[in-house]
Amino acid sequence: MKCDLGRYSLNFSQPFLSLFPMIKSLSLLYPKFSYSYSHISVSIFFSVSSLRRNFKLIVENGSNSKPVISTLLYSTSSSRRLEGKVAVITGGASGLGKATAEEFVNHGAQAIIVDIDEEAGRMVTTELGSAAHFIKCDVTEEEQVARAFETVMARHGKLDVLLNSAGISCSISPPSIADLDMDIYDQVMRLNVRGTVLGIKHAARAMIPAGSGSILCLSSISGLMGGLGPYAYSMSKFTIPGVVKTVAGELCKHGLRINCISPASIPTPLTLRMFREALAGHNIPEEHLMAIVNATGDLKGEKCEERDVAKAALYLASDDAKFVTGHNLVVDGGFTCFKSLNLPFP
Repeated sequence: MKCDLGRYSLNFSQPFLSLFPMIKSLSLLYPKFSYSYSHISVSIFFSVSSLRRNFKLIVENGSNSKPVISTLLYSTSSSRRLEGKVAVITGGASGLGKATAEEFVNHGAQAIIVDIDEEAGRMVTTELGSAAHFIKCDVTEEEQVARAFETVMARHGKLDVLLNSAGISCSISPPSIADLDMDIYDQVMRLNVRGTVLGIKHAARAMIPAGSGSILCLSSISGLMGGLGPYAYSMSKFTIPGVVKTVAGELCKHGLRINCISPASIPTPLTLRMFREALAGHNIPEEHLMAIVNATGDLKGEKCEERDVAKAALYLASDDAKFVTGHNLVVDGGFTCFKSLNLPFP
């Protein structure tokens, strides 16, 4: 069966023909949906993934082209999802920030790496090429943060995406709240919370006049369950989803979205350093240390990797998540969903 759609025509394979009773029903529900067996004119598309196998695009000259129904039904599923976007990534010189910067650039974004580590930051921009730029900045100092965003606006004229990924952890010792070092607590909260809030503040100043933008903040499963990390670090990560929900109501009135990502433990330099310090007296080989870090997930055959978080950030930054705001996207392989009883039988 052949369907004409303007300058294109579609051939329908046999499995698709079984859908005609459904199509007839749609024509009753949706006046703009018209059909006929001999010649079909479609005014609206609907997303049914199973249909992708049953479409073949034929251009006017009759030559076959590659299937493009995914482009028609899912506007960004196979395209560069951040084409033309400008994204700032704090803490982008290493770890999850670096992985996300790579993902953003691969999908067409201009990535501005904002980090206090100039050497590592410039190495990342060299790796990523002309689509990446570096700005040295201490995200806890508001004057430097303001200047960084002013530089972005002067260079690019807009800001579409901010990822707040700059952060630090601390030693698990001392293990008791009774012995908490308040100087370390202040240091962790200053970077992980104040740095995030400053990023949100100055990104909002750039985005509100444009009426659009996506702000992302990294948290952790340590901010969802107690006992998964050092006190100061966990407290800072519990704060981030609260910050996101607190400001989401205002930002959505301006067309801005803000979301949070809470991943499981990933063997980034920051995480490995924390585990090495905690287990320093046990002489644990590096491969065993990696296994311990990767154990925070219950999805059989999988482990949480930097690219999993980067792809979550890509989704939330893109127009695919245009109606998602105030959300905490947990990337943990089910770790925080349940507590297994570990019964002594299968």
